Amino acid sequence: MTGVRFVIRGTVQGVGFRWFVARHATRLGVVGYARNLPDGSVEVVASGRLEAVESLGRQLARGPEFARVDAVEKTEILLEDHTGKSFDIK
Repeated sequence: MTGVRFVIRGTVQGVGFRWFVARHATRLGVVGYARNLPDGSVEVVASGRLEAVESLGRQLARGPEFARVDAVEKTEILLEDHTGKSFDIK
């Protein structure tokens, strides 16, 4: 099990990005959340099997159809930082 915080920059708000993330995270069995940040980026906190979280990271770099992803920052986190049982949109 691993935990990661992603910050996705570009045109990622107002294009269905959080719902895109939630759909892929749920399919992969990843728990956590996605939320918009005041600077226009999207934060994703994800925990799950290493392979699943890495797969989610690849999806984040692609984004939904109307998004433009300029950068994805990835930071490892302690699993205790997020102990949710589902993937939520905040």
